[in-house]
Amino acid sequence: MSVSVRGTCAALSTRTVVLCLRVLVLVPAGMKVHSQGGENQSDSRVMDNITVRQGETVLLRCAQGDVVTHTAWLNRSSILYAGEDKWSVDPRVSLVTLNQEEFTIKIENVDMMDEGQYVCAVQTSSRPRTTSVHILVQVPPKIINLSTDVVVNEGSNVTLLCQASGKPDPSISWRLISSAGDLASDDEYLEIPSISRQRAGTYECLAVNDIDTVAQTVDITVNYAPSVSEGRDVGVTLGQRGGLECEADAVPEADFEWYKDDRRIFNGFDGMEIVNTGSLSKLTFFNITDGDYGNYTCVAINKLGSSNTSFLLYVVIEPTSSTLLQGPRAVQDGSGGAVAVHLHTCLLFIVLLPFLLRF
Repeated sequence: MSVSVRGTCAALSTRTVVLCLRVLVLVPAGMKVHSQGGENQSDSRVMDNITVRQGETVLLRCAQGDVVTHTAWLNRSSILYAGEDKWSVDPRVSLVTLNQEEFTIKIENVDMMDEGQYVCAVQTSSRPRTTSVHILVQVPPKIINLSTDVVVNEGSNVTLLCQASGKPDPSISWRLISSAGDLASDDEYLEIPSISRQRAGTYECLAVNDIDTVAQTVDITVNYAPSVSEGRDVGVTLGQRGGLECEADAVPEADFEWYKDDRRIFNGFDGMEIVNTGSLSKLTFFNITDGDYGNYTCVAINKLGSSNTSFLLYVVIEPTSSTLLQGPRAVQDGSGGAVAVHLHTCLLFIVLLPFLLRF
């Protein structure tokens, strides 16, 4: 594109007034341009593209040379500057340098709307000249559409979506953070058929281009019915403190119920205390009595189901001096079982020890 400035003066009647008009005429590059000095062939040049990141400042420099009569910077069909005169109303555009050697303007806080071709049009004493440059604006990625947190039952199908904008177009990938960086998907959509409890956790969407990397997360909660650990039988001495512990794996967390045989136990019942902490329930006996021994059942319940396990609380007899002298003895516990205490070997060794020392 070329530029030509034509001057026209007119005299008005009665009182002489001279009106001078300056008209900025844009002419396609390569065509002949008419000026006051005659007809000349225009010169068109193309500079290298300028790549700038969104939000940065770009300088547009144009070499002058020869005797310059008029000069202008244009963006497509809009005039930014004609010499020192600012034609653009954009406050981000300003004049930096204008002299015999250089004509430079700057655009601050560059955005996508600033991308495109810019032309420096110069009218010299010899011939008009245009220099063009193309500004390419790079934009960091931005996640514009992301699935919300998900709560599903085990076995359900789950689909997550992550969309991002940017220039160049960002690539999208998904990964399950709690799975040591295991890549789950390299697409906007993450499909998880028949999800299991092991696939619950925090999923990260990564949007990457040449400028930057951004990430956002989505939490998937997988509900499943309780499963309890196998109960362990516990032996406690009469009159002592003891307890039974029941642990359940469940989402949401399970509620616990305790039973002795078929009778439900409530907190504070017969000197017992039930304390639930997260996935663990503990039944504590502060002073074991004969009536406390027997079979106990722990039941874990949530909205998806229940599970239970059984315990045996049995008596433990501490050896005394009388039991040592009585020899073998069977002690019956509260459940009818027997605990045998054998001292034959120990007594025999004590009796034979003096005879062995003689040799």
